[in-house]
Amino acid sequence: MHWLPEGVSTYSPRIDQMFYVILVVTGIAFVVTEALLFYFAWRYRHRDGVRARYTHGNSRLEMVWTVVPAVMLVFLGLASKTVWGEIKGSIPPTDQEVVVMASQFDWEVRYKGADGQFDTADDVVIHNEMHLPLGVPTKIRLRSKDVIHSFFVPAFRLKQDAVPGLTIDVWVQPTKTGDYEIACAELCGFGHGTMRGMLTVMEPQPFQEWMKQQEAGVAPAEAPPA
Repeated sequence: MHWLPEGVSTYSPRIDQMFYVILVVTGIAFVVTEALLFYFAWRYRHRDGVRARYTHGNSRLEMVWTVVPAVMLVFLGLASKTVWGEIKGSIPPTDQEVVVMASQFDWEVRYKGADGQFDTADDVVIHNEMHLPLGVPTKIRLRSKDVIHSFFVPAFRLKQDAVPGLTIDVWVQPTKTGDYEIACAELCGFGHGTMRGMLTVMEPQPFQEWMKQQEAGVAPAEAPPA
């Protein structure tokens, strides 16, 4: 049984594994803590004829329940840092790039045109729709026009804030064709709930054909501001 949607990126298995490790460790800690809480509430409940008495406690036991959770947290922190470093630390070399400009309440997706450059008159620009080739690493350059948004593709296990004034690079390598939801995971205004898009993963050849169709439909225009 899987509680998460199917992961369709190269790094989604590592993120899922980390998620379940954290879930199991914290779940066991929660169950044990709550069980002890109810036990002590029952064990030391008020009873007629029984007087309350002071107890100093057990220093060794207190040390154990302090050190063990601390060690567990350090382990989870180091394990998470390793996964984070693998995914966020570097972007695989790739010629496939997309610029995503977030705004209230829209995802503007920009591809290089025939000249191979961004922010020129032949850029391919579409809204709330993204197409990516299967098995090819893609660099996604996130920007925002107005407020903080969060680019979230659950199936990719990809979630990154888009911050005004910054360009934040992330990457993904899809492993399965299909249509996947793009959502905004940051409360960005009254229309936040409507800020949705669709990401389509295609085989490389159909993707190239789709790109040629998009390039052919670009009307001459002035280059957008950098």
